[in-house]
Amino acid sequence: MLAEVDRYLITKDSGYYVDCTFGGGGHSLYLLNKYKNIKIIAFDQDGHALQRFETNSDIQKVKDRIVFCNDNFRNIETNLKNLNIPKVAGLLADLGVSSKQLDDKSRGFSFNSDSVLDMRMDSRQHLTAYDIVNTFPKEKLEQIFFEYGEESFSRQIAQKIVETRIKTNIKTCNQLKDIICSVKYSKGNINPATKVFQALRICVNDELGSLKDLLNSLENILDTGARAVIMSYHSLEDRIVKQAFKSAQSLKIINKKVVTATQEEIKINPRSRSAKIRTAEKQ
Repeated sequence: MLAEVDRYLITKDSGYYVDCTFGGGGHSLYLLNKYKNIKIIAFDQDGHALQRFETNSDIQKVKDRIVFCNDNFRNIETNLKNLNIPKVAGLLADLGVSSKQLDDKSRGFSFNSDSVLDMRMDSRQHLTAYDIVNTFPKEKLEQIFFEYGEESFSRQIAQKIVETRIKTNIKTCNQLKDIICSVKYSKGNINPATKVFQALRICVNDELGSLKDLLNSLENILDTGARAVIMSYHSLEDRIVKQAFKSAQSLKIINKKVVTATQEEIKINPRSRSAKIRTAEKQ
């Protein structure tokens, strides 16, 4: 959704813009190549993104206009202060999991994998999905699956996990998927494990807490007339963004109705079908 991001984010063609989720650099490269006088402050807590930043030839061509922060975007105010950048011209946060993270089965995000349950976006942190599945009490597992995954079978799945781990540790993504599928049957094309894996990923990375911290920083870091464009992919995130924009005193909501991907975009990038863009401008 590059065109939509461009249309809502860019209000002036110079200054510092923040890409909170650098990933493979797609958004940043698009903006840097189109607007020759802007600079990007790129955040990504994933060490693999740092490696791509340092080795990608296209990125190297514009490297003098990118500052990379290998950190969680929840720490944006600290990083900007350290860079001596008091205000920014705009901010983009694409909250979707990077395709490179999902496609790399060794990372433990995919339920079609024999890799160890991991799901850490930042490998420097200690908590993993393996830890949660094998050590958290049944009641806590139920809460995680229900609140973060909106999983209606949360109680039955948690019970089955506890029964299984008494006999053996649940090590791999496929093991967990099989446990879920023994309790919950498939409907349509959506894998029965989808919601539980989403819930575990959100919990491991404290995604909702990080998002709230970022949203609480917006009024402090955005320059007057600067916009925050937040792209979310499920109702939990979208609800948090909507409420934060609505309650912020100095933010004006630009698109009261969420912007979604066109049919043409979905054909090219099927993962964009659930994307929702909300935009607010600093007054």
